[in-house]
Amino acid sequence: MNQNRTGFDACTEAFHLGLPEDRSDLRLATAWLLLAVGSLVVAGLYTFLIVLSRTPFFQEIVPWVDFFHTALVVHVDLTVLVWFLGYAGMFWTLNSRPACKGCGWSAFWMAVAGTGVMVASPFLGAGDPLMNNYVPVLQAPLFLSGLGLFGLGFLLLVVRGLLFSRPVGAQWNGEAALRFGGYTALIAGLVAMLALFLSWQAMPPELEGEYYYELLFWGGGHSLQFVHIQLMLVAWLVLATQAGLRPRMSPRVALLLFALGILPVLLTVWLYLTLDPASGRHYQGISELMKYGGGLAALPVGLVIAYSAFTTLRGDIRRGPEANALLFSMLLFGVGGIIGFLISGSNVTVPAHYHGSIVGVTLAFMGITYHLLPRLGFRAPDERLACLQPVIYGIGQLMHVTGLAWSGGYGVQRKTAGAAQGLDAWEKVAGMGLMGLGGLVAIIGGLLFLVVVFKAMWPRR
Repeated sequence: MNQNRTGFDACTEAFHLGLPEDRSDLRLATAWLLLAVGSLVVAGLYTFLIVLSRTPFFQEIVPWVDFFHTALVVHVDLTVLVWFLGYAGMFWTLNSRPACKGCGWSAFWMAVAGTGVMVASPFLGAGDPLMNNYVPVLQAPLFLSGLGLFGLGFLLLVVRGLLFSRPVGAQWNGEAALRFGGYTALIAGLVAMLALFLSWQAMPPELEGEYYYELLFWGGGHSLQFVHIQLMLVAWLVLATQAGLRPRMSPRVALLLFALGILPVLLTVWLYLTLDPASGRHYQGISELMKYGGGLAALPVGLVIAYSAFTTLRGDIRRGPEANALLFSMLLFGVGGIIGFLISGSNVTVPAHYHGSIVGVTLAFMGITYHLLPRLGFRAPDERLACLQPVIYGIGQLMHVTGLAWSGGYGVQRKTAGAAQGLDAWEKVAGMGLMGLGGLVAIIGGLLFLVVVFKAMWPRR
C-alpha cells in the first residue's frame, strides 16, 4: 500500500512560475500588465459612451454618425485583442532572458502607441465601422494605422520571445513545463502573424468591406485563440498549485500536453499551403481546427486538476482568490466548449460559445494577476474583495452565456438589436432577459477586479 502511494505521489508536481532575476525584465512585465489592465479601463469608458449613444436626449448631442457601432469596434478590440495580448506580453517577458532589452521596450511602446491611436481615432474623424469577426475595424486610415502599429509591436514581441526565451533546461520540473507551455504560445503567435500575411497576399482584388476583413483575420484570429488557450493552461497549473492542489501529472506529461495543444496551429500552416485562403473550404477548415482542436490539451489538463481537487483533503485546499478564479475559469471554458458543438446557424448560440471560452481565459488571467502582484513589487490584493470578485464575475458570465444559449435555441439571431431580434415568444424574452441580467452582474465583477488591482498598485504613503 505504501509502495503504491509513493509511486502515485511521484506523479504529482508543484507548478511554479519562475520570475527573472533582472529587475528590468520585471519592470517590462509590469508594463505589459498595466497595458492589459488599462485597456479594460478605457473599454469601460467606451461602454459608457455606447450607452449614452443609445439614450434619449444624449443621443441627439453625440456629434458622430453611428457612434454606437464605431465605439463598439474600439471596445471589442480593447477587450479581446489588447487585453489578451497584453497578458501574453507579460507571460513572455517573465520567461525571457536578459537580452535585447531595447527590442522588448520597443515592442511595448509600439503596442501602446497603436492602442492610443485606435482609442483616439473616433474622436479624430474615423468612422465607417465593420463588425467582422475577431478584429472589427473602422475603415479609416488613422484607425488602421494604429491597428497595424499594434500588430508590429506584437510581432516584435513574438520574435524576441522565440529568440530569447529562458531555456527549459535539463531539469524536468514544473517550472520547466510552464516555460515550454509559454514557448508553444509564442509559436501560435508567430503562426497567427504568418496567417495574416498569407491571407492579405491571397485576397482577390475585388473583395472589399466587411467580407474582406472577415477573411483577412479569419486564420490569424483562430491561431490567436491558441495563444490564449496555451497561456490559460499555464495559469491553470499555477493557480492549482497555489490553491493547494498537487496536479497528478508529471512535468513530462504536462510538456506532452502542451505540445499536443499546439498541433492544430501547425495544421493551420498546412491549410494555407494546400487551400486558397479566400475559398470556402479553407474557411471551414480553419473553423474545424478550432472546434475539434481547442480542447486537445485543455480537456486532459482540466480533468487532471478536477481529479486532484476531489482527491485533496479538504483542509489542504487553500480557498482564496486563486482557487475561486481557477474554479470559474475551468467551468466557463468548459461550458463554452460544449456550447460550441451545439451551434447551428448564425444565432446567439455563437456568442454564447465564444463568451464562455474567452471569459474562461479572462478569469485565469485575473487569478494569475492576484498571484503576481506582490511578486512584482506591489501590495498583496485585498483578500476579501479578491476572493469575492471571481465569484461575482463568474456567476454573472454564466447567467449571460446561459441566456444567450437558451435564446439561440429558439432562433434569436446574432448581431441584431431592438425589434430586429424578433422576441415574439416568452422563451426568447426570458433568455435575453437572463442574458442582460447576467451581463450587469458581470460588469460589477469586472469593475471590482479593477478596484482590487489598482488598490494594490496604488503607491504607499
